[in-house]
Amino acid sequence: MEPARHRPKLFPPPEFPPRKKAIFSRMPPAVFPAILGFVGLGLAMRRGLSSHGFDATPADLLLAMACALWAFASFAYLVKLSRRAGVLAEDLRVLPGRNGLAAATMGGMAVAAALVPVAPHAAAILLVVSLLVHTALTVFSALMACRLSPEARPVDPGWHLRFVGFIVGAIAAIGLGWAALANALLWLTIPLAVAIWAASAHQFRHAAPPAPLRPLLAIHLSPAALFATVAAMLGHDGVATGFLALGTLLLLALLASARWITAAGFTPLWGAFTFPLAAYASALFANGLIWAGTALFLAGAVIIPAILWKTLTLWAAGSLAAKTNAAEA
Repeated sequence: MEPARHRPKLFPPPEFPPRKKAIFSRMPPAVFPAILGFVGLGLAMRRGLSSHGFDATPADLLLAMACALWAFASFAYLVKLSRRAGVLAEDLRVLPGRNGLAAATMGGMAVAAALVPVAPHAAAILLVVSLLVHTALTVFSALMACRLSPEARPVDPGWHLRFVGFIVGAIAAIGLGWAALANALLWLTIPLAVAIWAASAHQFRHAAPPAPLRPLLAIHLSPAALFATVAAMLGHDGVATGFLALGTLLLLALLASARWITAAGFTPLWGAFTFPLAAYASALFANGLIWAGTALFLAGAVIIPAILWKTLTLWAAGSLAAKTNAAEA
């Protein structure tokens, strides 16, 4: 009697023609950090032109393009979400997804700031909606993280986006005359940022991040820059000066280690370079350092669109979703 032979597992034949994916079914949240940086560049340009006494029309044109791009990307993600709500939880499980979704709602706050001079009522609605959605995303992602072991949820720079990102809304709030809200956002987020900086420094002493994740270190600059801007706008000059000095130290540290940070070459995580750079340029303008702000803005005017273009190219080619493990509806 012959011994029983192993039968290979049978698989169904591949579909022919292959099934066409629905539009935006795998929209990658990782596109939003670079878009946030582009909106921030427009806001910095508006502030810089005003500081020099020039007409702000060129900045308004740039902001119109940036706001339209944010609206298109947000619409694309809402289309994906409408097909299957579970993609939200799946995107929040991966680092690029968590950071991207936080940047999306922060982008809404930045767009609200851009709209204040031209459409204050629309800006007010967008600001409130963005703050509420950002709160919901922060709570949801925190609850998901609580289910993991401490080893599986280390503090990373992206925590600034989720827990401190509310501070972006303070800029629009000041423009709308909501000083109480802006002050509340400032004083509530400062302790959170300090805690994240301290935890990150403790982790960095024990183990440096791997090369692909090092660009995220640039995110540490954004809270200091935003605090300096908001505090200056609210008249808290001492606080503004202190955080501007901290931001300067962080920027110098990033520049000194730029070669080490970019050792892995371009990745979608390079979007993390964009919004801190724009935020720090705005902080310099807000604190009266006009020529330093101009120099940094000019550098950002080259770097930020280049990173945005590369990111959008990857999205259009369909490879950004694969590179960042975006969920599919």
